Amino acid sequence: MQNEESGMGKGLLIGFLTGAAVGSIIALLYAPKSGKELREDIKNKSQDLIEDADEYISKAKDKASQLINEGKKKSEKLVAETKEKVDTLLDEAEKILSEAKDKAGNVAHLGKEKIEKESERLKTAIKAGMDAYKTEKDA
Repeated sequence: MQNEESGMGKGLLIGFLTGAAVGSIIALLYAPKSGKELREDIKNKSQDLIEDADEYISKAKDKASQLINEGKKKSEKLVAETKEKVDTLLDEAEKILSEAKDKAGNVAHLGKEKIEKESERLKTAIKAGMDAYKTEKDA
């Protein structure tokens, strides 16, 4: 609904401007002026229209340039923020990996110590059993 109203408003504006231009030209042609004055008026009017068009184009170029610069700034900011987040994630991952290695090393060291203790106890038990066997055998 709003698009239709907007389109209708644009159509009215374009129609009004076109009508004004055509009316101005007709008024110039039917005005009681000499050919030289009429040509001068047409030349001035066309010069005004060209200047207005140049101004409009210049403003459009400036606006486009501003939009492009804003887009570049936003994309550079987004890239910088993304890089910062990735660096943070990599640092966290490296920290977690380092902690995991330390824990694994500690667990392996504790496991090795436990195995060595159990091995010593087993050797002691076997030696005691052999000594007891020899003592029983000799007796």
